[in-house]
Amino acid sequence: MSATEAHVESAPKSITVSPLAVDIGAEISGVDLSQPLSEEQRTEIWDAFNTWKVIFFRDQKLDKASFVAMSRHFGELNRGHNIHTPDPDHPEIYQVVRGRQKGRLTGVPAFDPWTGWHTDLTPAINPPTASILWGDVVPPYGGDTQWTNLAAAYDALSPTMQGIIDDLRGVHTYMTYAGVTMTQDLRDRIAANQKTTEHPIVRVHPETGRRALWVSPKFLQEIVGLSPTENEAMLAMLKSHAVRPEFTLRFKWTSGSVAMWDNRSTAHLAPIDIQRTDYDRQLYRTTLVGDIPYGVDGQKSKSLEGTPLLAA
Repeated sequence: MSATEAHVESAPKSITVSPLAVDIGAEISGVDLSQPLSEEQRTEIWDAFNTWKVIFFRDQKLDKASFVAMSRHFGELNRGHNIHTPDPDHPEIYQVVRGRQKGRLTGVPAFDPWTGWHTDLTPAINPPTASILWGDVVPPYGGDTQWTNLAAAYDALSPTMQGIIDDLRGVHTYMTYAGVTMTQDLRDRIAANQKTTEHPIVRVHPETGRRALWVSPKFLQEIVGLSPTENEAMLAMLKSHAVRPEFTLRFKWTSGSVAMWDNRSTAHLAPIDIQRTDYDRQLYRTTLVGDIPYGVDGQKSKSLEGTPLLAA
């Protein structure tokens, strides 16, 4: 069933869902996220989230406390980040602000078509179910974020390739790009909180049953059982395929916008163009505590290093 067909069959009553692309993305209107949600609103928002993979709300009047309260409508919240320092007053929030890594990374990264694309926190055994991002201070231009639908990417593979990758597993871990040097402080933070997990290359969505090419380009480093030459070639093919333009959506932020995406079937690309301007940009993220992924064969992910992500 396509996203459009699912949308037509389950037209909501308490909100308006406006699709933005064929396979991914919809804008939700008719709801004030600063106020408690009714059960009907919560259910219809979650249905749209499962259908469209990433959903957006405009012109929301939020502060940090109401943003956290809104996020809790959809599940238990993680600590803001397991490596970087969360908001001092709201430990559920990770501050996605311009220049947050300034001085910690130097050099020029190797550039591939998938550079920067990632699914949040996949080195953990229990990556977040969803990420929610609220735009407070937004530049007049630049700073767009992109998402890709990893279920659509899987569907577009040939049956032969699907058969090859259905039972493969990959190792996800924290590391930086070739050509980039980290400060000792950042290296120490990662070492103290390192997580490494073997996940299925094809993840089965626990609610929809749909298969996704669960490739997190930034964190997926190795496919288990392949030779180095096979590994390099297979990773390049799968990562390039996962971020093909036809599976993606680009979102222009405005102040008061909120994005909520399914970490079980998407990857996203954070903008770097804003670093070449003097405009401020302050966004805030919460994440929903996730479960342990499983693959086509029913086998769950396996932790190789570190502990699960914790609730705030």
